Amino acid sequence: MTETAEQGVSRTRILADLTPLRASPDYRRLWFGNTVTWIGQGMTALAVSLQVYDITGSAFSVGLTGFCSLVPLVLLGLYSGAVADTVDRRKLGLFSAAGSFLLSVVLAAATFAGVESVALLYAVVALQAVCFALNSPARSSMIARLLPAEQLPAANALNAMTSTTGGLAGPMLGGLIVGWWGYEAAYTVDAVTFTASLYAMWRLPSMLPGRGEGEKAARRASVRDGLRFLGSRPTLRMTFFSDLCAMVLAHPRALFPVVAVVWFGGDARTTGLLVAAPALGALLGSVFSGWLGRVHRHGLAVLVAVACWGGAVAVFGLTRQLWLGLVMLALAGCADSVSMVFRNTMLQAAVPDEMRGRLQGVFIVVVAGGPRLGDLVAGSVADLTSPAVAVTGGGLACVLAVCLLAVWRRGFARYDARDPQP
Repeated sequence: MTETAEQGVSRTRILADLTPLRASPDYRRLWFGNTVTWIGQGMTALAVSLQVYDITGSAFSVGLTGFCSLVPLVLLGLYSGAVADTVDRRKLGLFSAAGSFLLSVVLAAATFAGVESVALLYAVVALQAVCFALNSPARSSMIARLLPAEQLPAANALNAMTSTTGGLAGPMLGGLIVGWWGYEAAYTVDAVTFTASLYAMWRLPSMLPGRGEGEKAARRASVRDGLRFLGSRPTLRMTFFSDLCAMVLAHPRALFPVVAVVWFGGDARTTGLLVAAPALGALLGSVFSGWLGRVHRHGLAVLVAVACWGGAVAVFGLTRQLWLGLVMLALAGCADSVSMVFRNTMLQAAVPDEMRGRLQGVFIVVVAGGPRLGDLVAGSVADLTSPAVAVTGGGLACVLAVCLLAVWRRGFARYDARDPQP
């Protein structure tokens, strides 16, 4: 092996594996388009929140923007997956991305025209969530058609890097652009970034569900069939149960404003650091993800990662040193990134192509609804007891719950990516 090749192998073992980007031009364009679009959408999300607050002066009104996006995601998640298993996924991804592009244009045009309507902003946010609900199952289902199974962990790590980068860089850039040039500039930049995603979707080949079984098989797609399939596949169900353990039992995000002041004697800036720490940990987990491709026991990896999330959250609840708390939250975010990579890979590799959209629809519902339910649980327990009990108790409950799941479904830990069985 040459020195250059040895350096390449060493780099892959440490940093993210870029093989999917080199191997598939279609995936490379899709990944780049999604990365740019995620950043633009993060800018718009912040700009909408700031504009709602400027118009109303109400924090409650700002909170309603999240509600407007959550409801379509939860209600349409399952049905959008069925649509992705019925029609050409390329066309669905293209049309839904075009819808998001037009909505960004509407925001920019309304702001340039001086329209200040909270109702319009709420309506656009809800419609953007509808477009995302349609786009996400289609886009996620495409990955297994563009890449071989052995490259899926690397691809999902790269996808996690995309979403995390958008979540970190988007709001940061959005705040700068709004501060310098106003809301209309942020919305315009978002609209421009969508052209990258539109171009990537346009260049994809046709992707009818069912790997050539044709439209006759695709027309039979239904939500009920998807749920029936999931109900008969204990390994796939465990991917959702394990994630719910983390998101419902040990999700301390709602308590960050409280603990920033009470535990660390900080202010809004401290809260910002607490919010950013898990995202930064997830990003680092994606950047240094070269080792994930050598892991074959994906089920066991998910269980360990979720237990690490719960353990890190529990320790965070015990510390009163800000630096240590941030480290624990970053470790939790890194563990969540690892869990997400393997759960996504299992949903892509162990699911027949004609069912992938519907399983991705379930994934949307869990990912969208789980953290919100976790916010409710954490807030309720903190009010009844204390923030420390809510955070540390939630972390320990997560570890206990995932251990019980591992005992209940022992076959999940034996899942082998070399022979994926749902």
